Parts: sequence; structure tokens; C-alpha cells
Amino acid sequence: MAELEGKVAVITGGASGIGEASVRLFVEEGAKVVIADMQRERGEALAAKLGDAAMFVSCEVRQEDQVKATVDAAVAKWGRLDCMFNNAGFGGALGLFEEIPAEDFDMTFDVLVKGVFLGMKHAIPVMRAQGSGSIINTGSMAGVTAGRGPLVYSAAKAAVIHMSKTAAMPYAEASIRVNCICPGYIPTPLTTNAVGKPDALVAERSTHYAERQPIPRAGTPDDIAQMALYLASDRSSFISGQAIVVDGACASGVMWADQAPGYKEYRPIKVYNPDMG
Repeated sequence: MAELEGKVAVITGGASGIGEASVRLFVEEGAKVVIADMQRERGEALAAKLGDAAMFVSCEVRQEDQVKATVDAAVAKWGRLDCMFNNAGFGGALGLFEEIPAEDFDMTFDVLVKGVFLGMKHAIPVMRAQGSGSIINTGSMAGVTAGRGPLVYSAAKAAVIHMSKTAAMPYAEASIRVNCICPGYIPTPLTTNAVGKPDALVAERSTHYAERQPIPRAGTPDDIAQMALYLASDRSSFISGQAIVVDGACASGVMWADQAPGYKEYRPIKVYNPDMG
């Protein structure tokens, strides 16, 4: 049986990148999915390819009425909401703090933090009424360790991580789980500055990604989608309040090659022998 058979999900930012990969995987695993995004043409095309299992709803996650309408659309069409994947995002304000206009700061937090808050706010009553649900929020390894992303973006993602943890506590008794996925360097239209441009441009601009983490390959949107599938499924029924980093070990520390160049040549690793001590 498919892992999400009979389940209904809303995925914001679902028209491209991690969101699109998650939409496709969720449908493949039996879910009905609302693709919530501002990219109407791309979102409608994806929904058309997936047939009756998906529908597109135009949604700007900073606007509460649009977020509520998206949740309402899922319930009106399929009668329930089992997973709310608050995934929409962007890079936000750039530069050093003294250079950033206050309105750019506000915009960044509105999309990355307020958007997640609104998704949770309107999903929770539906999930509470039906007695179960999984909320997944997209954080970032930039919210776990400093120096991995733009300054305001990193602070916003740290807020998403902690908001996910705090939200997990009061709703656990209603069997609503809240978790956060923290992607590493994943080539997407957003991370390669290719939103609204041909998909080939993402591949062209991501050739260096394989060198940015200990696991020697670039991460993919499907790596994150697979974690989202796990958190949306019943396999993760006892997991809540967690920030799960999916980053090829990037946030774990300094790259071995950078940390100790020549170490293997000059100090061979000694294998422990219990007879020798």
C-alpha cells in the first residue's frame, strides 16, 4: 500500500524546487495534494500533469486570507488535511546588517516566519477536529549554524526551527506533530537565482554544489522530499518537535579536507588493537 494513501496535503512553494519534488512524491505515494504557490503558470501545469490527485491554488503566504483559502480549498475538495508542508521561501534581504533597509528585513520575516505561522494557524483547527495531522516546516542548516546563508535569512530560519519546537508542545495531545526539515545546499530555482527561468539553468549553476559538503555530491530536492514523506507518513507517528538536518553532513563541522590537509600523509589513522592497548 502507498505510504500516503487516503491522506491530503497542502504544500506551499509547491510549483518548483523542493516543493515540486515533494508534490510529485506525495502523489506517487497516494496523497491528494494542493499545490500552493505564486507561480500560477508553473503550478497549473504541474497540477494538470498529476490529474485528479492535485490542484493548484494561488497563494502568497504573507497574506492570511490566501493561506486560509488554501487550507479551506483542500478541505472543501477532499474533506480533510493530514499534512501541512510550509515550504515557501526566498533568499530575502542581502548584505550586512547596517546596510539592510528595515522594509527588506520585514519582508524576509513576513515570508519565512509569518508565512509558516499562518500555515500552522489555519491547519491546526482542521487537524485538531479530525484528531491527527503532521505539520512540516522548512528551516535550513543556516538556522542551525552561522555563516551558511544571508544574515537575515539565517535568523529567520532559526526562528522557524524554534517555532516548530514550541508548536509541537501544546498540540501533541491532539496527535498533531510539528517538525522542521533543515536542508543543506540544494540546487533549486531559488538557491541558484533561477526562479521563473528554464530548469536547465539550475543544473548549469549548481556544478560546484558537490564540493560544499562531506558527502561528495550535490543534494537534490528529492533528498528533502523523501524526508518530508517520512514525516508526513505514519512511520513518524512518535516524532515531533524535531529539526532534522538533511545536508550531507555540512553543518556537522569543518570539511575534513579543509580541517587537516595532509593529515593522512603525516599521521596515519591508528586502528585500535585491544591486545596492544
